[in-house]
Amino acid sequence: MENIIVPSWPGIHRDQPSVFFTAHEIDFVLSDQEKMTDWVTYVIEEEGFQLGRIDYIFCSDDFLLGINRTHLDHDEYTDIITFPLEENPIVGEIYISVDRVRENATLFHAAFEHELHRVMVHGVLHLCGYDDHEEEDIREIRTKEDGYLMKLGL
Repeated sequence: MENIIVPSWPGIHRDQPSVFFTAHEIDFVLSDQEKMTDWVTYVIEEEGFQLGRIDYIFCSDDFLLGINRTHLDHDEYTDIITFPLEENPIVGEIYISVDRVRENATLFHAAFEHELHRVMVHGVLHLCGYDDHEEEDIREIRTKEDGYLMKLGL
C-alpha cells in the first residue's frame, strides 16, 4: 500500500490508540462503547496490526448513499463504507448506515445488535486488508466475522 497522508485531529496524540463512535445527524448511541473498543482492539491485534485510530460514524441511508456516490461512484445503498487512511498502525474511518443495518437484521432474521457488530467487525477486517469482491474472499471474511463475533459472545 502506498504512503497515505493522515489528517491530524486536534487534541489527539498519535501515540495513543483510540476508537471513536459518532452519530451523524441520527439519534443513535452505541451500547457499551468500552467493550466495543476493547473488542475492536483485540481484532486488530489478532490480525497482526496495531491500532492507531478508528472513527466509526453511524449515519442514515441517505448520508451513506451520498458518500457512496461522491467517493466511490456507486449509486446504491450500502451498510458500510470503510476508508483506510494508514496501514499500520491502522487509521481509518468506518461509516455505517444504521437504517441499512436495521433492514438487514430484519431480512436475515438477526438481532439488530448482532448485525451491527457484524458490520462493525467487517469494517475492521477491511482495514486489515481483507476484501469481499470474489466468492473466496467473501467466504474468508465471513468466517473471520463469525469467529470474532463468537469472541464477543454473539
